[in-house]
Amino acid sequence: MSFLGFGGAAGPTSAQKLAAAEQELEMVTDMFNRLTSSCQKKCIPAEYKEGELNKGESVCLDRCVGKFFEVNIKVSEQMQNAKAAGGFGA
Repeated sequence: MSFLGFGGAAGPTSAQKLAAAEQELEMVTDMFNRLTSSCQKKCIPAEYKEGELNKGESVCLDRCVGKFFEVNIKVSEQMQNAKAAGGFGA
């Protein structure tokens, strides 16, 4: 691209950048909602007696969140590898 931005390959437009940002926000929100729902069901009893988390609940939530992100990263890596090999979304 030249000094003043003329010529060369055109970059994404503002509308494309906004659409990409909105899509990313939707994906992050969806992931957060799934994480919250999954770990709450697993670690917090439906009828709780205290206003604060007890130690067992805190440890369970910590492990649940850690595993959720670990699995999410592994799945993303597998999908990227499959796409690079031409077996996914190609």
